[in-house]
Amino acid sequence: MRTKTSLGRLIRMVMTIALPVAFQNVLSTTGSMVDTIMLGRLGENQVAAVGLCAQFTSLMFSGYWGFVGGGMLFISQYWGEGNGDGIRKSYGIMLSFLGLVAGVFTLLALTRPGWVMSIYTGSPEIRGIGEEYLRVVGWSYPFMILAVGMSALLRSTERVKIPLAGGIAAVVTNCVCNYILIFGKLGFPALGAKGAAYGTVLSGIVNVLVIAVTARVRNVPYLLDVTRHFRWDPRLLRLYLAKSFPIIMNEVMIGVGNMMINIVLGHQINQAIAATAVFRTLEGIVIGFFSGFSSAATVLVGKEVGAGYHEDAFDRAYRIIYICQVMTLIVCSALVAVHVPLLHVMGLKGESFRLATGMLLIYTVAGAVRMGNWAMNDTYRAAGDPAFGSLLEICFMFAMVQPAIHLANDVFHAPFLLVFALCYSDELVRYVIMQRHMYSRKWIRPVSEAGRATIRAFREKYHVPMY
Repeated sequence: MRTKTSLGRLIRMVMTIALPVAFQNVLSTTGSMVDTIMLGRLGENQVAAVGLCAQFTSLMFSGYWGFVGGGMLFISQYWGEGNGDGIRKSYGIMLSFLGLVAGVFTLLALTRPGWVMSIYTGSPEIRGIGEEYLRVVGWSYPFMILAVGMSALLRSTERVKIPLAGGIAAVVTNCVCNYILIFGKLGFPALGAKGAAYGTVLSGIVNVLVIAVTARVRNVPYLLDVTRHFRWDPRLLRLYLAKSFPIIMNEVMIGVGNMMINIVLGHQINQAIAATAVFRTLEGIVIGFFSGFSSAATVLVGKEVGAGYHEDAFDRAYRIIYICQVMTLIVCSALVAVHVPLLHVMGLKGESFRLATGMLLIYTVAGAVRMGNWAMNDTYRAAGDPAFGSLLEICFMFAMVQPAIHLANDVFHAPFLLVFALCYSDELVRYVIMQRHMYSRKWIRPVSEAGRATIRAFREKYHVPMY
């Protein structure tokens, strides 16, 4: 019988995975902050336009993350089982669907940028800047999504340093190219927001190249076995789609819900739009840290479920979730502590500064609860239960959050910060329901042979009905 993982050892295991992932994500967000700081020197409209374009990129994230979540579910469990063939096939399926999403969003950005911008804002000045930006940045989407897929495989097999190397190279490339192209240095023309878009494209290419070359030099298995990625069998494809479908629907519907929220926030006064753009950049730091701990939960829990050690999977899961929430609170508090110089250097002043400060204070309270919900949802997915948290989040988004926001904004004309706070009105209720589900243990549903071999005994021990 295996001994229980001590809290100290679990924290070390979590940090081994979480810190490189978190560092990579924070570096990426830092690159976005540098963009914002540089563009802030050109005016609030430049900041607002690029910030709204980032919301379109976030919608793309919602479109592809369901396939990534499904892929990580299978890869992490097959990694625990030691099933290399299953890892390769799962990666190939995931990569194919990611390519479809990249194609759709690239086409929209390149051919319909005006239509995309008209969704997010009614300001002609901001819309014009955003159109120019999208026509260029759309070329980065295929590279961006390919890097996400490669990183998902490497993280799920506990090789987190390679994506980190790619992320570092990408951020350095982005910052250097942005400085040169935004302001017209070293003989290049000053392109403003369009220059930032070119920097994003170049950094995406560098990211993919560094990951691929490093994996080849280190003889990393699975990632570059291209001829073995697409030997799918119908059973695995059906199972992948069945497990991925709730995640896809969750990400797409929540993406649509967030787009509706961003439309409301994007049709405020220009100072509120600029404050929102800066807040989204800072929020990315928090989400970056969260993603590190979420990746740790996915790998450390999914691996144990795949290997058939369900007691260990549960024991790791609930502790990782609480660790994630504590870290979120620490990061949010740190941002609040330095918000005055931070917001000023990002180009905010007067009313936009006041609004961004209020948004940060609201998020400090709501963020820890939200990240707890997200961590539980990611944990359930890794263990084979993608439906419960997904359905819950969709229902609350459209039955509670959307009505509250639109009533407050459109009917009662509430202050901007109250409308913003209502974006988080469902989090505490969902948290209570998600906690009950966690301790029920119903979410442990293995897809691997080794995991299925031991699940009946585990469920009988805790009086959990078989699914």
